[in-house]
Amino acid sequence: MLPILLLLALAGAVSVSAAAPSPCIISPLGAGLDDTDQVLTAIAKCGHGGHTVLEEGVYNITRKMTWDLVDAKVDLRGSLSFVPDIQFWLNANNTYRVVFIQSQASWFVITGSDFEVDAHDTGGIQGNGQPWWNFFTTTPRADGDGRPISLTLFQARRGIIRNFAIDAPPFWCNCIAESQNVVYDGMKCNASNTNPMFAGQNIVPNTDGIDTYRSDNIMMANWDITSGDDCLAIKGNSTNVVAQNITCRGGNGIAFGSLGQYANLTDIVENVFMENLTMTRIDPAVQPNMGNGVYFKSWDGSINGAPPTGGGGGAGFTKNVTLKNVVLDRVNRPTTITQTNDAKTGDLPSIYKFEDLHYENWSGTSLTNLTVDLACSSAAHCTDITFSGFDVSVPEGQTPQIICQNAENVSGETCVLVS
Repeated sequence: MLPILLLLALAGAVSVSAAAPSPCIISPLGAGLDDTDQVLTAIAKCGHGGHTVLEEGVYNITRKMTWDLVDAKVDLRGSLSFVPDIQFWLNANNTYRVVFIQSQASWFVITGSDFEVDAHDTGGIQGNGQPWWNFFTTTPRADGDGRPISLTLFQARRGIIRNFAIDAPPFWCNCIAESQNVVYDGMKCNASNTNPMFAGQNIVPNTDGIDTYRSDNIMMANWDITSGDDCLAIKGNSTNVVAQNITCRGGNGIAFGSLGQYANLTDIVENVFMENLTMTRIDPAVQPNMGNGVYFKSWDGSINGAPPTGGGGGAGFTKNVTLKNVVLDRVNRPTTITQTNDAKTGDLPSIYKFEDLHYENWSGTSLTNLTVDLACSSAAHCTDITFSGFDVSVPEGQTPQIICQNAENVSGETCVLVS
C-alpha cells in the first residue's frame, strides 16, 4: 500500500497555478553572451504566482542561481549551460552550501512551494563536466571540495520536476535536501567520458544520479542514469520514498548510505519502496564498472576524523524497505550490507541498524557467485530480511552463495552463517 498512498498524497498536494496575466518569456541571447541576468529577472517577476517560459536554445549561466518558486510554473525548454570555469566554481563564495551532508556545494538551487518545472524532454542543465573530469584526474578529490551539484532542491514543498535532462554533471546530478512532497517524473542524467585518453577508466566518480537527505514524501519515476557512482543514494533522514522505473547504466548501483557518519546526529531511513529497477553494464570505454544492484552501507562505531571526509560513530536505523522487480545485467555484487565504511583496524562495530528489508522478484546475472552478502554489525544485528523470487544467475559452474553475518530472521533463502 505504501506507493499508492504516497502517490495519492503527492498528487493531491501539488497544486500549480500559472494565473499571471502575462507570462515571462525569454530566449537565449546568443553564443558568448551571459544569460544569467535575464533568467533571474524573469524568475523574480513571474516566480511567485506566475508562469515563466525559457524557449529552446542554450542559456549561458556564469554564476550561482536560485529560483524561488511559489504557486508557479516554469517551462524550461532550453538548456542552462554552466560555464566550465573550474577555479571560479571551486571558490566557496561562488556556490551555495545549503546541503549540510558532507558540506556539498550547489550552483543552482530551486526552493519554494507549489511549483512545477517542466523541461519537456528538450531542456535541463548542461554541466560541461568533461573539463572537470579531466582536471580531477590529476587533482585529489574529496567530499566537500567544492565541486557543484547540478540541481539542488532545498526546502521545497509540493513541487514537481518533470521531463528533465542533466548532461555531463561535474559532481552529483541531483540532490534534494530538507524538502517534502516532491515528485521527479522523468529525469535523465548522463555522465559519460568523451575523452579518448581516459577510455575504459572511471574518471566520472561522484556523479550520483541523486542524493536524498532530510526529506519526506519523495517520488522518483522514470529515471535513466548513466553514472560513475551511485545511481540513487538514499541518505540520512529520508522517509516515505518511492522510486519506480529506474534504469542505472554503469556505476555503483542504488545505495542506502552512507549512514552514521556524524556521531552527534541520528540517521533514519524509513518506508522506502522501489520497483522496476534495472542495473545494466554498458560499453567499458564509456564506463567500465557496474558495481552493485542495491547495497546498504554505514560507517563503523569509531570516529576517524571529522566530516566531510571522515567521521563515524553515528546512530540510527534503516527500516521497512522493499526492493521489487529488479533486473541485473552483469553486476559485480547483486546486494550487500556493509557496516565498516572507512573502518580502521581495532575500530568499534557500527551501532547503526538495518532491519525489515524485503527483496521481491530479482533476476538477471552476477559476475560473482556471492549473490547476497549481509555483513552486519556485531553491535547492531540486521533483522527481519525476506527474499521472494530471488533468482540471480552466477557464472557457469559456480554455486550461488548467500552469506549472513550477524543477521537474524532471514527467510526465503538459505544463509551461510558467519559469526
